[in-house]
Amino acid sequence: MKATTITGIVLIVLGIAGFLTGGFSFTKDTTAAKLGPLELTVKEKQTVNFPQWLSLGAIALGAIVLVVGARRS
Repeated sequence: MKATTITGIVLIVLGIAGFLTGGFSFTKDTTAAKLGPLELTVKEKQTVNFPQWLSLGAIALGAIVLVVGARRS
């Protein structure tokens, strides 16, 4: 497979995944206070959202890359 074909497929798959999931969340441990041997940690849940226009743009760009790659071969 050519590099343009692989790039197009990866963009389409990432765009579909971003569109279907909408984002992801993760838990982050932070130290709130430290008093001698005592340490207070807090778990914060953070969310990263993917805009739908970005996902659709990745799908469209992947399709364009696939078409241009197919025409050149």
